[in-house]
Amino acid sequence: MYTKALSAAFAVAVPVTLTALDMFGYVAKVEGASMQPNLNPEQQKSSDYVYLNRWIAKTFQFERGEIVSLISPSSPEQRLIKRIIALEGDKVKTLSYKNRHVTVPVGHCWIEGDHHGQSLDSNLFGPVPLALITAKASHIVWPPGRWTRLENRTELRRVKQPSQYFLFTTD
Repeated sequence: MYTKALSAAFAVAVPVTLTALDMFGYVAKVEGASMQPNLNPEQQKSSDYVYLNRWIAKTFQFERGEIVSLISPSSPEQRLIKRIIALEGDKVKTLSYKNRHVTVPVGHCWIEGDHHGQSLDSNLFGPVPLALITAKASHIVWPPGRWTRLENRTELRRVKQPSQYFLFTTD
């Protein structure tokens, strides 16, 4: 009798938990140095863990400077965590991409790690489809001494938004 009740509870709890994780979000470990100094600072011995909000990412309403989790365009089994530098229509002065200046196509964004020398990002594989973004990182949740909300940070000197373009007409 006890086993039957436990089995029934398990049969309900597992699908509900998996659905909640898929719909709303989860905590993930940040590995590597590509987001230093904001995530995994050098002097820290353990990795940061961040809350990844899947619900908000489903709206595809992204802002420059947000930290996001995405499927790697060059290796789909790998998940990346990077900062959005530019959105569709923006012109980016790249750091090491094959083209020195890139206009981000519709439905794409330009992502980079905060530690440019240690990051596999758009400077390697170019603009990234927004559909590859799976979540927004909102908070560092571990270790306890690093609990904080992740702030948007942008490098506007390298990005020109469409409203900053000059329009020339011939009459």
